[in-house]
Amino acid sequence: MSIPENGYPRAAAISPRLHIAPSVDSTNKKLLTDAFDDPDGHPHLSVVVTRDQRAGRGRLDRTWVTPPDSALAVSVLLRVEALPVATRGWIPLVAGAAMTAAVQAQLNDREVGLKWPNDVLVGGLKICGILAEVMPGDPHSVVVGAGVNTRMTAAELPVPTATSFAALARTADEDRLLADYLTGLRDAIAALAVGGTTADAAKQAVWTACSTIGADVSVSLPDGVSLIGSAQGIDDEGRLIVDAAGVTHVVSAGDVVHVR
Repeated sequence: MSIPENGYPRAAAISPRLHIAPSVDSTNKKLLTDAFDDPDGHPHLSVVVTRDQRAGRGRLDRTWVTPPDSALAVSVLLRVEALPVATRGWIPLVAGAAMTAAVQAQLNDREVGLKWPNDVLVGGLKICGILAEVMPGDPHSVVVGAGVNTRMTAAELPVPTATSFAALARTADEDRLLADYLTGLRDAIAALAVGGTTADAAKQAVWTACSTIGADVSVSLPDGVSLIGSAQGIDDEGRLIVDAAGVTHVVSAGDVVHVR
């Protein structure tokens, strides 16, 4: 498994602990375990990153496995003691907005948007998924994992609704991508902790990035129920507001499909 010869210097300047793993089952699982076992050695914004993740997971317990050297898997530890509990639903959303901005910076001629809650889409196709997990036994620590399709060829894309930098005939600057993402995530979490108009600005960044708002959607809920309607916005706790046949639903978890 190849690792950048000079590592990720720009990202390492932002993270107090950046561990490059040649291969790992799951960056989220590794970081959760390592930070639990050695909390003092894993401060806020500690990172595990790899190009070879063998047993990653996505939302709704889906598996996320990619060919070696085709995608960048990164997990970030967030210490969120300063965040009000009611605000923590925004953590995966601001992570998604941060990654959207990081991808947009390198694909500035493409339409890059955020599908609620945290999938990054390029031209309506998924280039990145994000999964946030609370550390067992420590509700004030959250690990946010992201998988970005970087070098994945068109033939390697798992589904027709996916894309990658390589499939778009682009070469991702992984260090810049990671540094931009970490900077955006760091600043958004700090803004949520400050509260008031500062937090409002971080939430507005999610609204601005989110292509789901205003779209016709189909939402598959965890209990098997499906909603067909229009996404009206995001509430104060980060939940999606959907109008389905004149009835307003507030969705805290679900699989969203933009209906064309």
